Amino acid sequence: MKRSPLLFLSLISSLLVILVSLFQWDLVDMITEFLMLPVWLFVYVFFIIITVCTLIQLFKNRKWQPFVIQLITIGLWFFFPFDQVNLNLNFKIHQDKREEVTAKVENGVINPNVSDNPSLIQLPKEYTQLSKGGGDIAVETKGKAKSILFFTYRGMLDNFSGFVYDPNDNKPLKTDFDGDFKQIEKVHKNWYYVSSY
Repeated sequence: MKRSPLLFLSLISSLLVILVSLFQWDLVDMITEFLMLPVWLFVYVFFIIITVCTLIQLFKNRKWQPFVIQLITIGLWFFFPFDQVNLNLNFKIHQDKREEVTAKVENGVINPNVSDNPSLIQLPKEYTQLSKGGGDIAVETKGKAKSILFFTYRGMLDNFSGFVYDPNDNKPLKTDFDGDFKQIEKVHKNWYYVSSY
């Protein structure tokens, strides 16, 4: 049985939408938001064009498979928590190494080393993948304890998100790390996800 080219294109367009939705913040970190705009534009315009073509084929030739694939992808795009899945994976994959870094910061093995910002630490090369936007972490001293922020997204000014480690398991304040946190969620003992936008 001969496969329809439109079925193949609908699979490709759907796969692109799912992959971009799942890994968009990793891509933004690699190529910046400005270069990500054409990627988003290409992927979503391509998907829309293929969806229109599948709709036309549905009415003309009664071939429903490509259109159903597009509908399933639209449903996933609206209802599946791609960002949350990406964050959960990020946290679980890097948790041990992040805890290793927090112990080194608490013990004074790793200290602030960015000359124009005494609360930033440029991580050693083996740890740079733990914090997006260049491998920096932010440290906020609260009495004798140090809270540490690993970036998951590092935008401009106060637009950032990340995982905060607090040795006393205290919930971060809305204004910690010079942010204006709109979201603060506990993800594990001593760990919180924060987002400032």
